Amino acid sequence: MEMDAGKNPGLLKLDLYCKGIRIEEGALEGGEGRGIIRTRAGLGSGLEVILPGGLWTNIPVVEDFARNSPYTFHRENGNYLIKLRGREVAKVKLSPKPAWYDKDTRSGKKMRRIGSLQGTYLAIYPSKVCEYWTREPKRENCQFCSVGLNLGQDDADEKSVDEVLDVVHAALQESKITYVDFNTGHYPGETYLDILEPYIKRIKKETGLLIGIQTPPHADLKRYDALKKMGVNRVSFCFEIYNQDKFIEVCPGKHKQYGLKRYLDTMDYCARLSKGGAMFEPWVSNGEIVVGLEPPESSIAAIDRITSVGAIPTVCVFRPLKGTDSENIPPPNTEDIIPVFRRMYEACMERNLPIGVAPNVKVSLVLLPEEGRYFLDNPNKYRMKEIKLKLMSKIFSYKFYKDLEKKKQNSK
Repeated sequence: MEMDAGKNPGLLKLDLYCKGIRIEEGALEGGEGRGIIRTRAGLGSGLEVILPGGLWTNIPVVEDFARNSPYTFHRENGNYLIKLRGREVAKVKLSPKPAWYDKDTRSGKKMRRIGSLQGTYLAIYPSKVCEYWTREPKRENCQFCSVGLNLGQDDADEKSVDEVLDVVHAALQESKITYVDFNTGHYPGETYLDILEPYIKRIKKETGLLIGIQTPPHADLKRYDALKKMGVNRVSFCFEIYNQDKFIEVCPGKHKQYGLKRYLDTMDYCARLSKGGAMFEPWVSNGEIVVGLEPPESSIAAIDRITSVGAIPTVCVFRPLKGTDSENIPPPNTEDIIPVFRRMYEACMERNLPIGVAPNVKVSLVLLPEEGRYFLDNPNKYRMKEIKLKLMSKIFSYKFYKDLEKKKQNSK
């Protein structure tokens, strides 16, 4: 693989996750871009930019480790530049700030407090904070999580269906989104799917957009059959850590309430709901892990476990967010985790999984499975399978946008 970050956008994206960046004075003057916000809908607390190759990323800025980064961000002659130890490695663009961020919903709340763009998709955390943050006498939240810290800063605590639909329509019209992702925490009585269903139904009825959800695994597996029938396109299960002992240490609430096995079993069940076949069915099951909190070989084993059942891995790079229980743990070394992202791509290709097929879904907080291609030693290894995926993407995109336009016409 190409080991010069100036020639390999995938390596640059990964290295920036691990090292962060220092912003030169005046580089962000003028108010361009999305700004650095902290929301419950993701890890993001950094600078959103678009790298060469069209890779969207969220670069750590405010965390302590970023102060010592060899990377610096500059504005010179109207261009935004990333430099590595003084050498220019990339001309980049700031991720555009949508005009709707500063508009009001019908209730008077700013739209940016209801939902935020993470890359090109709309992310929403619609309900109250995960109750692992409110447990007494001791919190049981995942140690790397910042959900309970971000509430009330850039994110509203409760969001009505009407408020969310105001934002969805604005983001569809102005930002041309194709995908809405909902995230919830743990609530007693496993009410998270009940909470999400009214949002899902309204969005599907009024827009036809792709919808994904990220929740704890529900005890009633038939609920996922119902979600698929309802029009949900993606279900993601964040078990975070594959090593059982480390899982217990890092995710005490998840271990106590659900356990690693239930996460995996539910992921497996949802993966089996896909019909498979030659063409892409708009339904995927994801297993999500955090790389950097367990040995790389354990993360690779998790990827093999996820893909073995037809699920698709989502691999986040551990970010020691300020104020979290893990803020003093250093981020992983880039070189140590390159094999993880190489394996992510190889495992998906070996299993013929439909990666990179959904239209206009660029994610800033993680390296997408298809972006793992940048870490191959032989870039032509899966050439024929890549051609097939591009064909699938074109066919699905054509059908999706056609249906979207039909839905738009019918709503007039």
